[in-house]
Amino acid sequence: MMQLVCASANPDKVAEIEQLLAGLVELLPRPSEVPDVVEDADTLVGNARLKAAAIVAATGLPAVADDTGLEVDALDGAPGVHSARYAGDDCSYAANRAKLLSELDGLTNRRAAFRTVVMVIWPGGSELAVEGVCAGVITGEERGSVGFGYDALFQPDEGGGLTFAEMTPESKHAISHRGRAFGALVSELKRR
Repeated sequence: MMQLVCASANPDKVAEIEQLLAGLVELLPRPSEVPDVVEDADTLVGNARLKAAAIVAATGLPAVADDTGLEVDALDGAPGVHSARYAGDDCSYAANRAKLLSELDGLTNRRAAFRTVVMVIWPGGSELAVEGVCAGVITGEERGSVGFGYDALFQPDEGGGLTFAEMTPESKHAISHRGRAFGALVSELKRR
């Protein structure tokens, strides 16, 4: 079984990645001594590359990193690459959701898409990048208690009217941006 060091230190995201790669890839935890990577690229691909490259440099092992953005049509694609810190550095999930609801207050166009880029980098520099997208709408209020981030506000088109936070993890993974991106990764890794 292939081993990949996970670049993320976000426990919510790591748990999702472990579920998505279960039985296919042995996901090794990011070493605690590796500091957070400054995500200052202007694209999701750039940030995923920064994180994976830092882990490869620190461990000498292949690494997997992802970066996700919520792209809201009425906000010209914002928060996008800044989704995790939309309400400011070190902000909470709740603060990000509150800012998003405030920005969309009174707007009728609530179309949005989640986009995830997954990057694997191997020692020696070869890399593989894949993407997953899930389209939907931003709800007018938070609904559900499962998940994290913007899950309580995002109602995917294929979700039967539920937000991600109202779905079981299995239902969410079947249609989510991250589920699609890691599914594409698994397909690509099987071809190697």
